[in-house]
Amino acid sequence: MSRPTGRVLTLLELLQSGGTRTVAELADRLGVEGRTVRRYVAQLIDLGVAVESVRGRHGGYRLAAGYRLPPLMLGDDEALAVLLGLVAGRRTGLTTTERAANETASAKIRRVLPRHLARRLDILLEALDFTDRPGEFATPDAGTLLTLAGAVRHRRPVALRYTDRDGRTGERTLHAYGIVAHAGRWYVTGEDPRIGENRTLRLDRIADARALPGSFPAPSGPGPAERVLSAFATAAYRHRVTLRIHGTVEQIRARLPASVAVLDEAEADGDHTAERWRRVELHVERLDWLPPVLASLDRPFVVERPDALRDLVAALANRLASYARGV
Repeated sequence: MSRPTGRVLTLLELLQSGGTRTVAELADRLGVEGRTVRRYVAQLIDLGVAVESVRGRHGGYRLAAGYRLPPLMLGDDEALAVLLGLVAGRRTGLTTTERAANETASAKIRRVLPRHLARRLDILLEALDFTDRPGEFATPDAGTLLTLAGAVRHRRPVALRYTDRDGRTGERTLHAYGIVAHAGRWYVTGEDPRIGENRTLRLDRIADARALPGSFPAPSGPGPAERVLSAFATAAYRHRVTLRIHGTVEQIRARLPASVAVLDEAEADGDHTAERWRRVELHVERLDWLPPVLASLDRPFVVERPDALRDLVAALANRLASYARGV
């Protein structure tokens, strides 16, 4: 590669780092005169790269949106960050594209990596492991995700075709408050204006989304992530459990996170570090997993309901006592 060509690519990398760069700054970084910078800019424009000239005291050059993606110049750390992001996104299931698109994007970057960086990346990937299995979740449609994001940003109602967990498909209207990634899935949370209640919907179950005319006021109260966690904790499952646990909020949340249990709002306010009795509510499909969790809290607790949970806790206590005696 000739030195002028290399400088043109360096100029592109400088412009891609963002902001407006003065001619004097670019000339200094490239080691050339100002008129040479202008010639390099003209070469980028000839290649289809959208470079804007900014006039004024603080003027210079900056990149603008073009009709196509220009060559992307990445430093070593940037290339490594992108590749690790693609790996992590694939492993956690938080991707909005088909697996093939993720793989081809990774392959394109790896093909042009300097050998020393490619070797370092391979060593890192060999040493890297994840505590969870690769996500096997269905991926949402990228167009749906972008449509919902626009609806959230501009507070416009959106019409959806949604398939619920029972396999029923129907049309819904949603005032979308936010999009949340949680445990390998994408969710949208908002209000169903027909019934005036909050809804949390999985994006991979949305077959179509289109913005509607009109707008709705900005919501008050909890943010989108808190709304999603609360929806999980209060879902309509078979058993409604009410407990009283003596401890701090942190001690309780260590075993009963917000996605599982709801702390009484009035009691949760105030000093979260104080050890005192706190009311906890859960909605669960099965009770058998709760006694071991309560035992692992190692805090005093009272089961207010249901009676079946008290029986399960007593049975676990008896088993543990027999194990301790070696019976």
